[in-house]
Amino acid sequence: MKKQLKTYILILIAMVTVESGRAQNPIITKLFTADPAPMVYHDTVFLYTGHDTASVTATNYHMPDWHVFSSTDMVHWKDYGACLSPKNFSWATGDAYAAQCIYRNGKFYWYVATFHKKDKNSNGGAAIGVAVSDRPTGPFKDAIGKALITNEMTTDMKYGWDDIDPTVFIDDDGQAYLFWGNGSCKWIKLKDNMIEADGPIHTFKPKHYIEGPWVYKRKGLYYLVYAGAGTKPEMIEYCTAESPEGPWTYRGIIEGNVENSFTTHPGIIDYHGKTYFFYHNGALPTGGSYRRSICVDYMYYNPDGTIKKVIQTKKGVKPVK
Repeated sequence: MKKQLKTYILILIAMVTVESGRAQNPIITKLFTADPAPMVYHDTVFLYTGHDTASVTATNYHMPDWHVFSSTDMVHWKDYGACLSPKNFSWATGDAYAAQCIYRNGKFYWYVATFHKKDKNSNGGAAIGVAVSDRPTGPFKDAIGKALITNEMTTDMKYGWDDIDPTVFIDDDGQAYLFWGNGSCKWIKLKDNMIEADGPIHTFKPKHYIEGPWVYKRKGLYYLVYAGAGTKPEMIEYCTAESPEGPWTYRGIIEGNVENSFTTHPGIIDYHGKTYFFYHNGALPTGGSYRRSICVDYMYYNPDGTIKKVIQTKKGVKPVK
């Protein structure tokens, strides 16, 4: 009976979404999704997500795979299902943590965080891998045959889960950068092939930084957006710089605490003249910190390039015309 009631509620939410013509938050209601990573390709928004399957009473995450969705109006989302999982990486074990896919030179590179098996290349701990495909929805395969980043490569944080949450940014000159990290933010340059480091790992600690970086450029200014500890639970905070290599200046809070989840995670795109801010909360029926749901709202800038605080809404965004 409880399962039937939950299904009925989710159907009602979906009906309201269609009838109202607005996105309604959360935007994905058929499953629990987290860690949004949007990408615009050929005038379509592709959304790469985690997938929460923990039970209602669970006290930890269970994230078996990554999913892909797409939309051309920011209201209706096509579900392509589970397009990648840690099982696609022979060296991996454990859950599917935050990930991001980007396009370059005819290929789609999906940077993922999971855990490494104990073998000759690593003694375990969090690691970052790369999958590649000719299409934004796959099929994807391991691009390297081993992890790009292992726990042994970073030593500033004395625990095994600091190498998570990869995000990739390609600058106007073609130089690609990989940012990641829990507890501290780390970055490297990537070679043109997108699967090799081009130089040493750099580590720094933005104010209040916890995890989940997202890096982009707007009007000559670089933005580093991340889940921060200005208060607990997490909020989204940010820094700016005149170079992707820093130094970074702290600018403040973008998003306050979210509903029913102690984590949140940013993803930002420009699409049809508007800026969209993706995040997750625990607002769906039976949701929570381990059963999260992706939302999207508008984001606005001040004349000096600083970001106005995002207003979290239930109505969501209007359809793109």
